[in-house]
Amino acid sequence: MSQRFGGKHSPGGASDVPRADSPALMAGVKASKVGARVNFLFLAPVPIAVFAFGKPPVSMAIALAGFGVLMMAAWLLREGLKAEEAYEARKVARRPAIPRKILASVATGLGLGLAGFAADPGVIAPAVYAVLGTVLHFVSFGPDPLKNKGMEGIDQFQTNRVAEAVDKAEAHLAAMTDAITRAGDRDVERKVEQFQQDARAMFRKVEDDPRDLTGARKYMSVYLMGARDATVKFADYYGRSRDVQARTDYLALLADLGGQFRSKTDVMLLDDRTDLDVEIEVLRDRLAREGVKARS
Repeated sequence: MSQRFGGKHSPGGASDVPRADSPALMAGVKASKVGARVNFLFLAPVPIAVFAFGKPPVSMAIALAGFGVLMMAAWLLREGLKAEEAYEARKVARRPAIPRKILASVATGLGLGLAGFAADPGVIAPAVYAVLGTVLHFVSFGPDPLKNKGMEGIDQFQTNRVAEAVDKAEAHLAAMTDAITRAGDRDVERKVEQFQQDARAMFRKVEDDPRDLTGARKYMSVYLMGARDATVKFADYYGRSRDVQARTDYLALLADLGGQFRSKTDVMLLDDRTDLDVEIEVLRDRLAREGVKARS
């Protein structure tokens, strides 16, 4: 299916849509670790499967098993890198429940060992392949995050509440990303990315101060759930109809929601400043009663 491209000089295009490489969209964005190096690992085992069919039945089965294990290792690595990116992007995060990158290293060694045994039914060569594959994979991609981040010295109950709320909110954003690609409109995709940045700014604020979760919960659950549902319906409808009015209404909805998220985040920041000013004044009064004069 062909993809429609919009822009300033395109029919129905908007002149205020930023480019993909504009500072507004690139601020705080890091290059993804899931790149060509990881994608290559899905292609590297293919020769094992191709040459397996020229071998005796038992050797063929062992080689195909090695191929399957190597493909599983590539998938585990990709999912592990995605989990690591999400972990690094957040100030408060729990370690991944499953160490996918470490499992990928072990699976890579096992797959290479099986492939080596299919080619040379001995013990030493397959063992060498297995050990080298595991070690080199681990050195290349490293381990998974193995401890929680930003939870030291903080009420564990409150921290867990925040982490759970952010996980659910991120799931809504991920669903929006998956859905909007079906619309086939890059400008709309960029507007969705802008809205997601506004939402994630609130997430980071709540992670900084878990007390803000109560005021932000409606935004992180009800509003995001509504944005997700609207995105799914818009993507399905617009992908078929290319209705310009539907596009305009959807972008207006995103703009309104983004403004609401920014306003609420600003209010939370202002509340923090007010709390700080109160603490400073209380401390000054206490010092004055102790006979200590503050420097001018």
